[in-house]
Amino acid sequence: MEISDIRPDEYDRAAELWEASVRATHDFVTEADLDVFRPLVRASFGEIAQLSGLRADDGLLIGFVGVENGHVEMLFLDPAYRGRGGGSLLLKHAFAHFGATSVDVNEQNPQAVGFYEHHGFRVVSRSTHDSTGKPYPILHMQR
Repeated sequence: MEISDIRPDEYDRAAELWEASVRATHDFVTEADLDVFRPLVRASFGEIAQLSGLRADDGLLIGFVGVENGHVEMLFLDPAYRGRGGGSLLLKHAFAHFGATSVDVNEQNPQAVGFYEHHGFRVVSRSTHDSTGKPYPILHMQR
């Protein structure tokens, strides 16, 4: 696996990865929510200054991390590649290359909370709703 920049022609693939990952880890998100989030996520790829992709040996995009001003805005991995160290590679890349020190995590996604805690993040505050106003509690974590 290797990490490199994501090209604009790969944004559709990144959006597919986002949705597959959310479906695998966010069992509280409804189909209606996905319909709301899908275009927001797709549009955000061109707005995030630091966006890197994880590639399988054949070059296929299998995950990505986006960081803005030291904040991990997104980190998603193809569910078929979970448990192989790809998420950790992406996060370590975010630390080393983008100076990542904070992340917001859905409280209802204990796997993600545990992942970030394993990498030295701690909860510093909590919001009762996500950034779109949905009643999905968000944990604000710092490293």
